[in-house]
Amino acid sequence: MGLKVFDLQCDNGHLFEGWFGSHEDYDSQEARGLVTCPICQSGSVVKRLSAPHLNVGHFSDAQTTPSASASDAGSRELVAPTPESGQLVQLQAAILQQMREFIRKTENVGDRFADEARRIHDGSADERPIRGVATSEEREALAEEGIAVVALPDFLDTDRLQ
Repeated sequence: MGLKVFDLQCDNGHLFEGWFGSHEDYDSQEARGLVTCPICQSGSVVKRLSAPHLNVGHFSDAQTTPSASASDAGSRELVAPTPESGQLVQLQAAILQQMREFIRKTENVGDRFADEARRIHDGSADERPIRGVATSEEREALAEEGIAVVALPDFLDTDRLQ
């Protein structure tokens, strides 16, 4: 079974890829609120056109050149991604790669995350990078205690990929 790769964007402007079994799989997950931004966790996500998958080979240069005449309102323009948007996608991909590399260097403490983070914070455990599972309530409590944590999406967890 092949995967469908969609270019997605959250309401905060973050661009990212989503991999789904089918269009219907995406629609189902989106309807259930399971599609979220891996950067900010926003649940307000839309599919964007993916430039590498656009079939534009049949357009001639005349059709892609904008008309100088304001009276030609019926003309069509072919809109292509700007170099800046391509650079943004590359930058986000590089950031995700760095995050995956950082995660590989952390100790997975599983559901003991909140307790272990507190032990490290108060000095009763060795200082080291850890990751694990915590509820939103546990993350809020840690923040109130002055312990900074970041929620990461599951797809960055390299233990799940092996």
